[in-house]
Amino acid sequence: MRLSRFFIDAPLSLGQHELPEAQAHYIGRVLRHAVGDAVQLFDGSGREYLGELIEVGKKNVRVELREAIDGLAESPLRIHLGQGLSRGERMDWAIQKATELGAAEITPIVSARCEVRLKDERADKRMAHWRQVAISACEQCGRSVLPVIHPPLELDAWLQQTEAELKLVLHPVAAPWVSHAPPQSLAFLIGPEGGLSDAEVEQAQSADFHAARLGPRVLRTETAPVVALTVAQQLWGDL
Repeated sequence: MRLSRFFIDAPLSLGQHELPEAQAHYIGRVLRHAVGDAVQLFDGSGREYLGELIEVGKKNVRVELREAIDGLAESPLRIHLGQGLSRGERMDWAIQKATELGAAEITPIVSARCEVRLKDERADKRMAHWRQVAISACEQCGRSVLPVIHPPLELDAWLQQTEAELKLVLHPVAAPWVSHAPPQSLAFLIGPEGGLSDAEVEQAQSADFHAARLGPRVLRTETAPVVALTVAQQLWGDL
């Protein structure tokens, strides 16, 4: 049986720990775990901890962590995804799948054709939501390190500050993706629902991004990162 696996937003070590209220509620009231059940916890440091539930109450759950192991699910290819900011579930899907496919950093990009604008409190709520999407994806897929979810950034600022050995901007009318020497780091720029304008693609090329397309069909904004990261991980990563 596969162990239930949970992220704990606090440093972990061997020994006994009382779990935060949210995880305690989920383990005890939703999953109906009982004393003696085995669990696996991680804190984002790259370490995993195997343990056993020693108390399961209505509000309190305690675990004894008995073994520490190194996480093995991180890709050798460091990928930074610049994803055009899109609506609701589409952005969630892109972040979830990019996390599962090993992205190390994800930045929502504000470009000319974005239909979403986030400010102040609304932006803070979306950031918290996206982080939880990434956490849930890590719990499911076995990653021990959370991807960094950066605050939304204007396209020109992201282009200026993003560094990688290979930088690609995906565009449906560009030349096909060609083979490159295996990089250790990779940056992808993917447009929002309305796509990137020709001027924005040229701007990216001026920042040393290579324009490329993923086959003959136009992919949705939430589909493109899945295909791009899958191809990259197959070519240079761990798929």
